[in-house]
Amino acid sequence: MSNFKKIAVLTSGGDAPGMNAVIRSVTRYALANNVDVYGVYEGYKGLMAGNLRPFKERDVSNIITRGGTMLYSARSEEFRYEEGLQKAIKTCRDNGIDGLVAIGGDGTFRGATDLSIRGLPCIGIPATIDNDISATDYTIGCDTAMNTTIQMVDRLRDTCESHARCNVVEVMGRHAGYIALHAGIAVGASAVLIPEFAFNEDQIVEKLLVSKDYGKRNFIILISEGLGDYGEDFTKRIEARTKIEARFARLAHVVRGGSPTLRDRVTGSEMGVEAVKLLLAGKSNRVVCLRDNKITDLDITYALTLDRMYKGKMKPEELAPYSEEQVEAMRTYCAQKRADLERYYKISMDISK
Repeated sequence: MSNFKKIAVLTSGGDAPGMNAVIRSVTRYALANNVDVYGVYEGYKGLMAGNLRPFKERDVSNIITRGGTMLYSARSEEFRYEEGLQKAIKTCRDNGIDGLVAIGGDGTFRGATDLSIRGLPCIGIPATIDNDISATDYTIGCDTAMNTTIQMVDRLRDTCESHARCNVVEVMGRHAGYIALHAGIAVGASAVLIPEFAFNEDQIVEKLLVSKDYGKRNFIILISEGLGDYGEDFTKRIEARTKIEARFARLAHVVRGGSPTLRDRVTGSEMGVEAVKLLLAGKSNRVVCLRDNKITDLDITYALTLDRMYKGKMKPEELAPYSEEQVEAMRTYCAQKRADLERYYKISMDISK
């Protein structure tokens, strides 16, 4: 076990329900192993500014039920440059901090890698409602966001039924359709539109007309924000072509908030413990992942490369550090992940009416 005396924990990027469960877990487990903990407020911006304080057990009491992050979050352009990184490192040096747990998304992990390279051991924990970190099967906050989406859409369906109406509902997810797809299946949507797969607008309109002829009064279409401004114009075309009264609803940031679900509390707690264990084992530049329902860890640089490969953003030279076997394993993993998403998308189409 490494001779760690103090670690820090921060949250960065968009907030996600379950972040507080991670903060609580990291703090409690570290203190139980005689390691002091500093809570850093406002992410990397706060780390540069020295906005941190020591935590005791009671400082993280009664936070596991709350959404958002009690450490707050803020974006910082300055942290992308060497001057900002050195400010963050100086804060850690001045406070005797030996390692950092960074909770967030891909931008958070890039920051953790930059600090690791400069000598500060860092462990990342994936927390983003979008579930768009390709190296892990699950990111903290997604389950709560999907359940919130279901609750909101169920309420919309009630009024849709009363007025024989169609609601096109846009949900968050940045460039990923995970929330829209899974919530769409769960609410019995007539169609789900996500950026990962092409769709035929004419077929969707025809499906609505057929269902209308069979006496259906309520229609829900879920659309991912990754499709840009498509939803509002599509809503107008639905009404014009089907004569079904149509309304557009953008749930937006409401899905970020709220008390986290059991899954986000438990998974967040488990990942927090694993992050501290990795630091105490002398590990650095690792990200905690859930794969095949097991908690594991990967090199952050590898995880970010895998993420870029899956999203089609990778440059060929990024594969130079990896062996042929590693590259093939990456490709196989990405292919399986796409196949899983396609399977769910097919289910959404097969059972929608």
